[in-house]
Formats: sequence, C-alpha cells, structure tokens
Amino acid sequence: MAKKSLSDLGELTNPKPEVPPAAEAPAEGAPAEVAAETAAPASRRDGRRDREERVDDHGASTQGPQIEAVLREQQLDKQGRAYATGRRKDAVARVWLKPGSGKIVINGREQEVYFARPTLRLIINQVFDVTDRTGQYDVEATVKGGGLSGQAGAVRHGISTALTRYEPALRTTVKREGFLTRDPRVVERKKYGRAKARRSFQFSKR
Repeated sequence: MAKKSLSDLGELTNPKPEVPPAAEAPAEGAPAEVAAETAAPASRRDGRRDREERVDDHGASTQGPQIEAVLREQQLDKQGRAYATGRRKDAVARVWLKPGSGKIVINGREQEVYFARPTLRLIINQVFDVTDRTGQYDVEATVKGGGLSGQAGAVRHGISTALTRYEPALRTTVKREGFLTRDPRVVERKKYGRAKARRSFQFSKR
C-alpha cells in the first residue's frame, strides 16, 4: 500500500466544496417564457425598491388614494336659522342662530341682564372671538337646569354647534378649540357613610 503524504491527508479530511455550475444564459432561440422568468427576480427587486422610496421620512406611505376633507352641508330651518342643543353639567340650552348685529337673548332677557357677571358673558362670546364673527350673528337661546356657570357653558356649546351648522367651513377652527366637545365633568355623587362625595364626617374621639 502506497504511503500518502500530509497534503493528501489534508485533502481527504477537508474536501474542497464543489462549485455549482453557473446558470446558463437563455439561448437566443429560447421561448419568451424562459426570458420572462429570468427577468422576474430583477423586476421584483426594482418594484420593492420603488415601494421603499415611496415611504416618506415618518414611515407613512405616500401612495394610495388621497382622502380630501368633506365639507358638511349647511343646516337651516324654515326661518333661515341654525339650531343646536348645548349641554354642560345639568344645564340644557336650545340655541337659534342667524345673521344679525350681535344681539344675544337668553330666556327672553339680554345677556347683560341674565348673565350679570362679565366672566359668564366672556364664555358665551368665546366662539365668536375665535372665529372673528363678533357682532355678525344674533342668538336666541332658552336654557334650563343647573346654575349660571353651567348654563353659560351650555349656551356656548349650543352656539358653537349652531355656528358650524350655519358656516361648515368654521368647523375645523371651532373644533380645534374644543368648543364642539360636550364637557363630561359633572358633580360626583354622594356616598353613604360620608358627608359628601369624598368629605368624611367630623371625627369625634369620645
């Protein structure tokens, strides 16, 4: 038996990996299907690269249908007024709004008489100040329930909704200020064993 050298032993222990034959290019006379299959991976890579480029810096895709803001229709009654209901705490206000000189009547009385405190009148006119419509609309409202603070908030809520129904283009401005959202804060109920919602009775040691 012939002796083997160290190089022969190395080849036996660590055989060289076989190199697969290179993919043959399609012949000129090959059918079009074979050529299409060969070009498919490249086209898929190009498509993937295009999709990656269509993603903006924030990771949002810029493709697809662009949804435009839908402008709501004007909602008026037979007298040409916009009607809305406003709520705050236990107060409920019904508001009618129409173009005018800025006169605000609440329960048959002027706002200076019904809401004597300037802060309450400021709350009512906040919507007109934000939308630059001060002195351009007349408001007639009936409000019941709650106190003066809750009634002022209910009237403001009603004016905000009525104004957006008369001028739908102002909805974004009014909504951004939060005037269209009904304030969910109400008085917490009293609990048994306590003087109020959280207040405990006075402790007596003896």
